[in-house]
Amino acid sequence: MSGVRLMDWARILAFVTGTVDQELLARIEYLAAENRILKAQLKGRLQLSDAERVTLGEIGHRLGRNVLAEVATVARPDTILAVTASWWRANSMARRRVEAPAGLGSSERLSS
Repeated sequence: MSGVRLMDWARILAFVTGTVDQELLARIEYLAAENRILKAQLKGRLQLSDAERVTLGEIGHRLGRNVLAEVATVARPDTILAVTASWWRANSMARRRVEAPAGLGSSERLSS
């Protein structure tokens, strides 16, 4: 009897998961189409702030280069990922300076 209940739960879970996946795919498809339409209406280049570049870069990094190539419309994937790489380098340098022992001079902190 417990095997039948487990099978019922598995079916319910599969149904709910499939329904959620379909809804998420439909939302993504809508947003991608909307972005294409809005971008087509723009004249010239879109100017992004540093914060906007970092936001796109963080999300793009999680997606990966191949998926990003399919969905990116504002900038090329290489550009988006380069922004993220430079942001990470800058922040890791800042963290190293903060974590360095207090007795070290600034030139010694940068070399660690």
